[in-house]
Amino acid sequence: MSFVEYSDLIQDGDVAIVYLGPESMMPVKVKQGAQTQTRYGVIRHSSDLIGRRYGSKVTCSKGGWVYVLHMTPELWTVNLPHRTQILYTTDIATITMMLELKPGAVVCESGTGSGSLSHAILRSIAPSGHLHTVEFHQQRAEKAEEEFKEHRVDRLVTVRNQDVCKDGFGVTGVADAVFLDIPSPWEAVRHAKAAMKRQGGRVCSFSPCIEQVQKTCEALVDQGFEELSTLEVLLRVHDVRTVYLPLPDFGPDETAPQTSVALKTTTLPREMPGHTGYLTFATKPRT
Repeated sequence: MSFVEYSDLIQDGDVAIVYLGPESMMPVKVKQGAQTQTRYGVIRHSSDLIGRRYGSKVTCSKGGWVYVLHMTPELWTVNLPHRTQILYTTDIATITMMLELKPGAVVCESGTGSGSLSHAILRSIAPSGHLHTVEFHQQRAEKAEEEFKEHRVDRLVTVRNQDVCKDGFGVTGVADAVFLDIPSPWEAVRHAKAAMKRQGGRVCSFSPCIEQVQKTCEALVDQGFEELSTLEVLLRVHDVRTVYLPLPDFGPDETAPQTSVALKTTTLPREMPGHTGYLTFATKPRT
């Protein structure tokens, strides 16, 4: 089963995530008779994986153990092979919400890149929606198409290898939402408008530089788009934990054996993830 049609049991042909720890995971294509080597020893797919429940603790040949998890878009984002810079969960969550994605929606995307956002879009629009994704680079387009087939979501996506700025998305009047992650998104705005099927549809452009944003906003205004807004999402994680503070020593006191007190506290991160890119949103004109 795919990540949009969850199954409790690991099946032959699944792509599963082998979890060794928070900083150590890897995707594994489950195959009858195959083996996967980890630092804790070998995992034998036939006996250790197939037929087991996702989330199971699996003992490796050297006695160590791992968890085997269902492949989700979030886990794929941190485990995928990088062919390009990718979008991460913080930006992805904002994009899927602001584009108002839901089951049955039709989305146009360019460029496909490493497919991080594509997988999140597919989960949002399943089971009856469709993603039209365009990638300029031929090898990247072919690899993305191969991964969609491996993850069993290829019926929900069409991959095109073309220049969206010159040739558009290959479809007209079908999309509820459009996403642009290309060097010159302003050159694709007219194609985004043509691909959209309804008044009030949403478009989003991701750009790392404010000069790109300025040109894109000008193009959006020229094409009559409304409700323009640009934002950046900065993540600040707080470490909430228990600390033990020593109590003052008031001398011998049999009624007060406690020497410390437990307190819940939070510490700010020493470093905060910085700028990833600007997200510009707009709505297709209603006239």
